[in-house]
Amino acid sequence: MRNALPLTGETVIFTGTPKAKEAAELVKEYGGTPISIPLIEVEEMKDKKDLQKLEEALQADWLIFTSQSAVGAFRSKMERHRLTADSYAGKVAAVGTRTAAALDQLGFTVSFIPTVFSADVFVQQFKPKESEQLRVVFLKGSLAGNLIREELPFHVTEWTVYETKSATSSIDKLCKQIMQKNQVSVLFASPSAVEVFASRVVPKTTWNGFTVCAIGHVTERALLKAGARVHVKPETYTLTELVHALAKRKGDFK
Repeated sequence: MRNALPLTGETVIFTGTPKAKEAAELVKEYGGTPISIPLIEVEEMKDKKDLQKLEEALQADWLIFTSQSAVGAFRSKMERHRLTADSYAGKVAAVGTRTAAALDQLGFTVSFIPTVFSADVFVQQFKPKESEQLRVVFLKGSLAGNLIREELPFHVTEWTVYETKSATSSIDKLCKQIMQKNQVSVLFASPSAVEVFASRVVPKTTWNGFTVCAIGHVTERALLKAGARVHVKPETYTLTELVHALAKRKGDFK
């Protein structure tokens, strides 16, 4: 019989921005102890041309969002300028069910989600009709790559709506958790978090002695490049599925 509490005694560290409440609760249900130690933080980028850019975006045929952070920043701009989703007649594409849910809460109907929640799969699968004539706006973060703009076969206007920064105030706390606990799993949800961990934590802890978990193949690639061995990656790229996959691995080993 499979262990109903496979994460008993396990400290599960979330390194992304603090928006993983459901995943943290799932860790508890599996018997583990969730801890949030963000290695990155996001902040809306405000500009005096925001209203103009908002009005232009709301005239587009498609809006593309690849993260909840982009939706949050866009929401702040809309609320500040008293605009609503009712002002938009076009379609919306989202990478990931969480991003789609955030858009739904804002009043938008999501028309397209790729089967794998990553930008590289998105550009392969996003093929709207009459694409050459489309007006498309990609709402992005400061560290987002150029893949969507370069790989989609039509003109894409990029709008950077939030900035991603390193959050290093809890580095010592994170190092102590890893070095003092016997059973530790560290969850990575972005290459940005991997970069901070590799440069600020690994020199003190190395990559050994804890379970390394990647939310998807892009983050996995960043971990491998940084010298880590990835132990857990879910089939569906969400934090809750990552916790399920971690619990399965731990249950199989107990």
